[in-house]
Amino acid sequence: MGFVRKFFAWLMVPLVCLVGLVVCVARPFNPENNRVLGRWLALVGRSVLGMERPIQGRELIPQGRPMVIIANHQHNDDLFVLGDLLPPRTVTVGKSILAWAPFFGQVFWLGGNVLINRAKSHQAVAAMQATSEAISREHKSVWIFPEGTRSHGKGLGRFKKGAFHAAVNAGAPISMICASSYSGRTLGWSGRFEPVSVRVLPAVETAGLTVADIPELMERCRVQMETAIAEMSPN
Repeated sequence: MGFVRKFFAWLMVPLVCLVGLVVCVARPFNPENNRVLGRWLALVGRSVLGMERPIQGRELIPQGRPMVIIANHQHNDDLFVLGDLLPPRTVTVGKSILAWAPFFGQVFWLGGNVLINRAKSHQAVAAMQATSEAISREHKSVWIFPEGTRSHGKGLGRFKKGAFHAAVNAGAPISMICASSYSGRTLGWSGRFEPVSVRVLPAVETAGLTVADIPELMERCRVQMETAIAEMSPN
């Protein structure tokens, strides 16, 4: 049953995105498209998977101001776990290959999200500079997976600097969202997926920090997230 649930959950993604494409075409590059689609995909996906997602600290996400949101990245199923947590006017940073995914890629692009080709470092740097400007000038928030790749539930990987450069350059707070380690196990004959807990940590202010402060800022955020993930995850 678990396989059947997962098959139908991912089958729903292009279908939901096809409906969402109408919204995106009506208001192209509006960051609110991401919040609408993220919520639809997460709620539908968790419902089909039978997954519970208890959350703590949601009220700690800063309100009414642009920010950089960082979260741990474990599986593609993170879309269902975290997709409904995007604050208003939030864009995300993803690999350029996402643009080719049927329907999902098109709504991702029309949401004004940032597509990065990591194989071309000069393009990636330029994209992150544009991200900093979007935070300051366009009053947008940015969601970034600082590990840059999936961990497959094997602990928090090394952080890349892009998210922290963007936050410091814009003087924006960093909001940390942590999901407990999960492997997609199913429970009982019904094939319901294991619950995944989420915790939002107090935001870290970056106003007044410089590039020289980034290594310490990265380590501080990583330690806090690693501790929270360990506390939520089963032994």
